[in-house]
Amino acid sequence: MKKITITFLAAGLLLVSGLKAQTIQEGMTHLYADRFKSAIGVFEKLLATNPNNIEATYWLGQTYFDMDDNAKTRQLYEKALATTGSAPLILVGLGHADLLDNKTSDARQKFEAAITAATNGKKGTDGRVLTAIGRANVDAKAGDPAYAVQKLEMAADKGEKNTETLLQLGNAYRKANPGQGGGQAFETYKKALQINPAFAVANLRLAMLFESQKNWELVLQYLNDAIKNDSKFAPAYYELFYYYFYRAKFPEAEGQLTNYIANSDKEPQHEFLYAQLCWARKDFDCAIIKAQSVIAAMGASTKPRVYRLMADSYYQKGDFANAKKYSDEFFAKKKNPEDIILPDYEIKADVLSKTGGTPDEILNAYLSGIKLDTTVDAKIGFIKKGIAYFKTNKIRDKEGDLVQKIIDIKPKPSINDYFDLTLARYFSGNYTQSREIANSMIQKFADQPYGYEWKFNSSSAVDTVKKDSIAVPDALELYGFAQKDTAKFRKQYLSSVKFLAAYYINQAKDKDKSLEFFTKWLEADPANAVTIQSYIDQIKKMPSKPAAVSPNGNSAPPKSAAIKPTGKKAITTGRTKLS
Repeated sequence: MKKITITFLAAGLLLVSGLKAQTIQEGMTHLYADRFKSAIGVFEKLLATNPNNIEATYWLGQTYFDMDDNAKTRQLYEKALATTGSAPLILVGLGHADLLDNKTSDARQKFEAAITAATNGKKGTDGRVLTAIGRANVDAKAGDPAYAVQKLEMAADKGEKNTETLLQLGNAYRKANPGQGGGQAFETYKKALQINPAFAVANLRLAMLFESQKNWELVLQYLNDAIKNDSKFAPAYYELFYYYFYRAKFPEAEGQLTNYIANSDKEPQHEFLYAQLCWARKDFDCAIIKAQSVIAAMGASTKPRVYRLMADSYYQKGDFANAKKYSDEFFAKKKNPEDIILPDYEIKADVLSKTGGTPDEILNAYLSGIKLDTTVDAKIGFIKKGIAYFKTNKIRDKEGDLVQKIIDIKPKPSINDYFDLTLARYFSGNYTQSREIANSMIQKFADQPYGYEWKFNSSSAVDTVKKDSIAVPDALELYGFAQKDTAKFRKQYLSSVKFLAAYYINQAKDKDKSLEFFTKWLEADPANAVTIQSYIDQIKKMPSKPAAVSPNGNSAPPKSAAIKPTGKKAITTGRTKLS
């Protein structure tokens, strides 16, 4: 059972009678407060006195779940089942272990077998067994929340004043109906507090309920209520630490962290929380020292997040060699896909860019990052960082590869996305692809000039090399579009008429067609009238010859039609240098 903030908390049965109840209660108080070592100590002491204590065995296993040790729990329960017979509570515990291993069919069989064994005539099924089944299905990702609600409501309907049942029922309502089950959960947690006003874990669940609604006033109210109800309730201090931490109120955060540590079992991971605080304050030396102490204490058990913090701290310090070392350590130590978040790949890409990583290695870091199970917006924001890097460093082919990814994952790519991809392909020298993408822009955004303009720019560049005459029809297409509003699309209009004016006199040898476009150029560009008029005057002095080339430029002129201006070089208009 993974211990994370803002998730379904582990809890235990609150028995209400006798010395045994008080002893179990003591262990459960520790478990509620995440003092797992203390809880284990209580339950192991109970088992030392009575090895067949079913409830102590069950809750010892649940404590191991909270410590992410499913294998140890399964071993404990299987041994108990062999020595105590088919105890229903232990069967449920094994079913819980099956759910955590994604063995849903095996788990359901054990739950149903436990119900059968725990059912006694008119009394019905033991509420504790039903509650344990509900708890298992709430806790495990593979659990069935509807099944949990059904069993927990059955347990609650028995009329027993059991806070654990109500706690898990509230959790089940939320899991079964995310975003809609909050009202039922609220009422259920409140009922638990009516039974036991000191039941601090219900206050915590209420706080987390309002955290999901971003109602921070009530979040603080219920967290502080939890502490009032139980001044040693460490999870409330833990949540308050992060409440202030994420708001950059570091003195308050440190105070809550001090309280959390004072009311928790001593753990090396506490130093990691201090390392986070140092990192947030940009005291990277402090962060590194604290994180190193965690690694020294935990050894091979060090969690990947410690290496993540080390990598980023060294990167922020400008020590890129050590940043790479710990980034590599992070990826080597990760155990589950859930251990990785987008910033991990961002750090990896940044470190590679500073330590001689190849463009392919850096690109692969970004491509790996977008495979993570996260939101489209998060992926796009991440990709844009890679695009900015490659564009700044003029690695335009890789920039284009990432822009293409944005187009691939966006539900509705914008004209800006296609424009960026067109330019990236163009400036990487891939004119054929840039022309194809520009043509897609025309099809998707026919009322905008950019597709026509960059289709022409790309074909002009291809024509320079291949002489395949695709630029002329593209120029005519651009000219046709720009004619809709020559003032609004003046840039595109001038680009097309200048190109066509030069083409018709130099390649097509069509004097009249050339003069037509030079005249249009003159009308649209009075600032350069003297130069343009000189071209016109020169062309008018040339002898007229019938054009042998069709306007689309698909056939070459016969040799007899080739004309050169007397005593002058062929007329060129040039193209604006693109950046």
